[in-house]
Amino acid sequence: MFTNIKIINFLLFFFCFSIFSSISQTNEEIPFDNIAINEKPRLVSSAIFEDFQGNNVDLKKYRGKLLVINFWATWCKPCKEEMPSLDKLSINSNFKNLLIFPVNMETPNNIKTKKFFNDLKIKNLSIFFDKNLNFVKKFKLRGVPTTILINKKGEEFARIIGSIDFQDNNFLKWLSLYD
Repeated sequence: MFTNIKIINFLLFFFCFSIFSSISQTNEEIPFDNIAINEKPRLVSSAIFEDFQGNNVDLKKYRGKLLVINFWATWCKPCKEEMPSLDKLSINSNFKNLLIFPVNMETPNNIKTKKFFNDLKIKNLSIFFDKNLNFVKKFKLRGVPTTILINKKGEEFARIIGSIDFQDNNFLKWLSLYD
């Protein structure tokens, strides 16, 4: 009887230890508090937006790639702060399958958005627009900046609410798990 209690206590201890250590490991892997991980990644069906020239872009064409869709506005101070690090992320040679779509959430204005990129010395990113606010509806956006992360299967696996440093080593290490 005494041996059975020892075994039960050991198994209970082992079970609790396993659960708590896995929870802490999961929390350590997420580099910022403002990253919301989807427990079940959500499939993103077709989402249409426009490139700088007014051509339609459809997300479903990019299955097999890790997509970073960053929603921003020219008047948004946190957007200005994070955009240079997003620009550097786009040329990071550690990522083979990464595509970045910075989508301006204002009424399309090529002059204003180009000036925004020029003032910040953004050289590697293209400008995209969501003139019909398809993304606001599809992703239920509540503000900018917001970044949606889509895995190679075309599923939203996480979103970043607010700004981050896209060059943070912990973030780069975490994101590389999905590349």
